[in-house]
Amino acid sequence: MRFFHLSPDVVAPLRSGLPEVAVQTITAITAEVPAYTEAFAGELGNKIEKAVRAALGTFLELVSGGGGADPGSPLAPALEAAYALGRGEARSGRSLDALLAAYRVGARVAWRELAAISVRSGQEAPTIAHFAELVFAYIDELSAASVAGHADELETSGRVRLRHLERLAQALVAGDPEHVVVSAAERVDWPAPQTLTAVLAPERSAHGLADLLDGRTLYLAEAGADLPDMSLLLVPDAHGPARAVLKRRLGGHGTVVGPARPWLQARTSLERAARAFRVAGPPVAGDVLDTEDHLVALVVTADSPALADLRAQALAPLAGEREPTAAKLVETLRSWLLHQGRREEVAADLFVHPQTVRYRMARLRELYGDRLRDPHWLLTLTVALSVAERSGPAPRSGSAR
Repeated sequence: MRFFHLSPDVVAPLRSGLPEVAVQTITAITAEVPAYTEAFAGELGNKIEKAVRAALGTFLELVSGGGGADPGSPLAPALEAAYALGRGEARSGRSLDALLAAYRVGARVAWRELAAISVRSGQEAPTIAHFAELVFAYIDELSAASVAGHADELETSGRVRLRHLERLAQALVAGDPEHVVVSAAERVDWPAPQTLTAVLAPERSAHGLADLLDGRTLYLAEAGADLPDMSLLLVPDAHGPARAVLKRRLGGHGTVVGPARPWLQARTSLERAARAFRVAGPPVAGDVLDTEDHLVALVVTADSPALADLRAQALAPLAGEREPTAAKLVETLRSWLLHQGRREEVAADLFVHPQTVRYRMARLRELYGDRLRDPHWLLTLTVALSVAERSGPAPRSGSAR
């Protein structure tokens, strides 16, 4: 913006009337912009009045001595002050609506009062008209500087807050001491929930999912080295009935949902979700794998070598059978245990004739003898066969016979 020079005889009466113009401007802003009514009370009001007077003085300096927006111009300090004012509004959590309204009111009142002074001093109409143009151009410059300051502060504070939230999530999943985690939450003014639920989500959709969840949801782009292409969401207070709501919102994205845990124990929710991911593999497209629906599998696979040893021990009596025959006997034994020996239900489960079940169970009794009546052995067999092996001689139920 470039200013033309007004003659000293035009500027002099304006300068002498400046204090009263500042008072009238403050009074109008106080009355017409309710958000600033309290701010103008007391000592703060005096500071703002001085700031308004300084802005008006800078304007008169510009129109009397020329200048522009270059660093050496009298306009530079005013723009810096307006920029700082915009940043201050953002730090206070306020939008720019009130500040821009105050600029508009201030421009109108300042012009009205300054124009009245110009008229009383006998200035010609063209001079007064051009003077009006300069007043509103000046206010536009100040408004733009405040808008820039507000936007920069929001961007900066947003990035800083996201970094702090990420560090909080990292502290939780790392199992840092309680005082460290609590301090991290307080630093970012994050209201601690009752519980946190770990959700593993594909990286491509995790950020969008976070926008659909509780605003306190914590996000880590990488869930861990052993969880390829998965991100982590820590969702607040998704326990009880809220869990069903969470699962509905996650539908269609192939996620794994851990248990709800007291928020300082969020790491244990992630550990279970990660184990479910490793045991069951990535959910098929669109599914939500809820760890609460797979507790048996998670328990019996907690120690994989021990489970393998238990299976070998439990299936030792079948060692002499041909592999296809052994596989059919294993699946029959698993179904017999599941259906508590009810032959018709076992036959329906295996899609075979009840006589086939009878024949196979007769063979199993030959091989196991009285152990099929021993509660300890029945428990061993139940645990050993509760989760079908992913590989090996024992095929899953429903495989070819």
